Amino acid sequence: MKIKDDRELVMIAAKEPEKGFRCLMAKYKDAVYWHIRRLVVVHEDAQDATQETFVRIFRSLSDFKGECSFRSWVYRIATNEALRLLNRYRDDRVSLNDSVDELNSLIADEYVDYSDLEVVKLQKAILTLPTKQQLAFNLRYYDDLGYDEIAGIIGSTADGVKSSYHIAKDKIIKYMNSNN
Repeated sequence: MKIKDDRELVMIAAKEPEKGFRCLMAKYKDAVYWHIRRLVVVHEDAQDATQETFVRIFRSLSDFKGECSFRSWVYRIATNEALRLLNRYRDDRVSLNDSVDELNSLIADEYVDYSDLEVVKLQKAILTLPTKQQLAFNLRYYDDLGYDEIAGIIGSTADGVKSSYHIAKDKIIKYMNSNN
């Protein structure tokens, strides 16, 4: 069954929970996984956080009041789940001040194409950003969300998101142009 829009998805989930959950997963699973994956990096952690995200979405579906778009609400829950996981691993984060050896030791797995050195360098640059800048950059660059929508997801203002995005972009450009 093809769902026309998120409003219909929410109505189906309320009437037929199992069918609604399948539709929810079909529509958002990949986007949520990759949003979380770009933040937590490790595939297994992203899978776990994605599963927990959908459990939380499904359990709180009746709480969705439509004050923001359903997509923003889904991304907010996914972001919170990713941040919850990152807080457990906070000491393992890297920054631009870390040594090149530490940056080069980022976790590799079979789900990433490490033969594309520019993509690897971009990912390393993104991972060095503070969380707020990383979120603003990822949601704008990868998910093509607007500043207002990102603000709703991360609990900021559109101007704050714009600022975070542009600062992040400048840091990434500087990192990409360096010899790291």
